[in-house]
Order: sequence, then structure tokens, then C-alpha cells
Amino acid sequence: MTRSHDPIEPRRVAFLGLGVMGGPMAGHLARAGHAVTVYNRTAAKAADWVAAHAGLTVACAATPRQAAGQADIVFICVGNDDDLRSVVLGEDGALAGLKPGGLLVDYTTASADVARELALLARARGCDFVDAPVSGGQAGAVNGVLTVMCGGTPEAFEKMRPVAMAFSRAVTRLGDSGAGQLAKMVNQICIAGLVQGLSEAIAFGQNAGLDMKQVLEVIGKGAAQSWQLDNRGTTMVDGQFDFGFAVDWMRKDLGLVLEEARRNGSRLPVTALVDQFYAEVQALGGGRQDTSSLIRRLR
Repeated sequence: MTRSHDPIEPRRVAFLGLGVMGGPMAGHLARAGHAVTVYNRTAAKAADWVAAHAGLTVACAATPRQAAGQADIVFICVGNDDDLRSVVLGEDGALAGLKPGGLLVDYTTASADVARELALLARARGCDFVDAPVSGGQAGAVNGVLTVMCGGTPEAFEKMRPVAMAFSRAVTRLGDSGAGQLAKMVNQICIAGLVQGLSEAIAFGQNAGLDMKQVLEVIGKGAAQSWQLDNRGTTMVDGQFDFGFAVDWMRKDLGLVLEEARRNGSRLPVTALVDQFYAEVQALGGGRQDTSSLIRRLR
């Protein structure tokens, strides 16, 4: 894929977590010329990643601490707050291996509280931390066009931004530590409502006897247009859900949203309702299906 970003000096980086998002993101860093050391809880996955990127400056490490030992920047993409703490903290954690002046950048969708917690601990060791959750899903990671929402100091952000552009279309600082995670929560609130609205619209149109693929093509040129309509509308009509962002992950994210809403006094009646609808999809066995499977409960 042709990229318009200015070339930058290669950096020594580590990448912790090689799942459906982290694996492709780390690959873009290696292909951009950075020296990448990877760690994954399942060591075989890290070894397979290194083998798949033979010919590039890549290696794998046995612990997060070892991966961070020679890195200027440590990128992280794991599952949740507990996973994040497990790879950052402790005797074998990344923070124990990171040199003073180093930087941790976390792409996990996690709580704003854990972002603030780790930022304080990093600064106490002469390092820094940026919370940087992403939007764009697995396809965005594979194609290197993620949107990254960042919280942290301006200095830390400017250090990570040019490196992160290897797999991003936009990297934006939105405030101090935790701001990236809060912005990702805003993103998930929007998506929950959009997917529910699209599900109801498609089910309604099908019950009315309309050719919904044709209808979606028409309304997609007007005010109803959205990424969800463009990328998930026809697959929802066809009942195809074996791709994309899983319901289980969305429920984890919405749990973070609703917890933060209780803390800051926000009222999220639609989001809370859609979260329960996703619980119904899980009960139907759809936990690993794409979030667009929300339409299943209307059929």
C-alpha cells in the first residue's frame, strides 16, 4: 500500500500482544524499517510472527521485560485492564525493562483509570505513557489505516506519533492521560446506536418486502450514510457475521463505557439497552460474531 507519510529515522521498538490487531500493526512497523522485538503470551505465536517477517529486523522475547530492554518505544495491544497490567507491571513487566526516557504506548481499549495509573508509574521511573486506543477494526490494522485517539503529554505524543503513522491514517492527541480511552468510549457509544438503528431499518425493510440491498444503495447516498451502512449493511442482509469486531469485545468496551458513565453522571439509556441486546446475541451463541449480528435478535 502506498503511504504518503514522510520517512523517519528507524527506531528500536517492542510490540506486546500479537492478536488480530497487534500482529498486523507490528508488521507495519517492521516493514517501515523499525527494529521490532515482539512478545506474546503464547510464545509460538511470536515465533510464527518472526518467521513470517523473515528478512526484516525482527526478533521475539520470552518476557515483556526482555522485549522492552532495548526499545525506545514499547507498543502494547492486549485484551483488557488486567492483561495490560500483567505485561507492564511486575518483575517481568515491560516497565521493569524500559530504560529512563523510554515510552509505553497502549493500544488496548481499556479504562481511563488504568491509563492514568500506568502513566503515573511510568513517570516515576523516568519514562512516559500514552493511552492510544484505535478505531478501524481488524481491516484497519491489516491495511494500516487505523484512527488513533491519544492521551498523554505533548512531548510523549510527538515522540510516538511519527512511528505510529506506520499503521495509521490519523493519530491525534485529545488531552492528558486517559483522554484517549474516553474518546474511544465516545466512539463505541456512537457505534452501538448506529448498529442498532441499522439493524432495525434492515429488518423493517425486509418485513415490508423491499429489496434491501437496493434500498441501502439508495439511502447510502443521502443523510443515512455511515461507515456501518457502507461496510456492514449488505452483509447484514445476507446474514454474514463471521468477521470484524466481535460481540464479546463490544460488550467489554460497553462495560467500560457504562462504568465511566456512572462515575461522571452521564445518562446513556440507548447504550445500556444495546448492551443488553448484545447479551442476547451472546446467549444465541454469537459472542465471536461481528457486532452487526445484532440484527439476529430481530429475525
